[in-house]
Amino acid sequence: MSRPARVGVLVFPGSLDDRDLARGLSLCGADVQMIWHKDARLPELDGIGVPGGFSYGDYLRCGAMARFSPVMRALLEFASGGRPVLGICNGFQILCEARLLPGALVRNAELRYVCQDVRIAVDDPGQMRSELAPGRELVMPVKHGEGAYVPDPEHKPRVAFRYVGGNPNGSTDDIAGVVNDAGNVLGLMPHPEHAVDPLLGSTDGARLLRSFLSACTATRDAR
Repeated sequence: MSRPARVGVLVFPGSLDDRDLARGLSLCGADVQMIWHKDARLPELDGIGVPGGFSYGDYLRCGAMARFSPVMRALLEFASGGRPVLGICNGFQILCEARLLPGALVRNAELRYVCQDVRIAVDDPGQMRSELAPGRELVMPVKHGEGAYVPDPEHKPRVAFRYVGGNPNGSTDDIAGVVNDAGNVLGLMPHPEHAVDPLLGSTDGARLLRSFLSACTATRDAR
């Protein structure tokens, strides 16, 4: 019997949703390890989650300081080896700042913080597709002030998710998440870790987290 996916969750000063992500991944069957941002070397892992929150208090620009943490060099090497990385909200911002994903996240339309459930539709989630058929709709919460995605004019994004039924932040082309060209690094603004229990109003987030873990084990078994 294959062992559970061993997944690291990065923790930066100011991270807010790291424990929620660890709990969500554990509920979905993962063996989770917390990874401090000063760790320049990673343990043996099958995947890495970059959680939401306010790394470094969002000073300067969301994710702009976190990208220089020692762990980020290890994360770049990890991702370049084709292993799965999932960035959520501030994690998505950090991955864009580190150029692991194209484009940028800027202030929401009307400069308002948003906190609400949203509907997103699956487009192309790359390797994380086991339970994410194209066109499937998911309900998850968003909570951010800088979530409007702006594509890199020189790099057409590979869109993983789009908002449907309303764009909460003014994101270009209703983009809610993108995946890198290789398909192993995915970032999105909605929070799957807050949609893993019926008491929270949706379990659609668990579907996304299980797809991430499925990609982790598939990539590990293929090595």
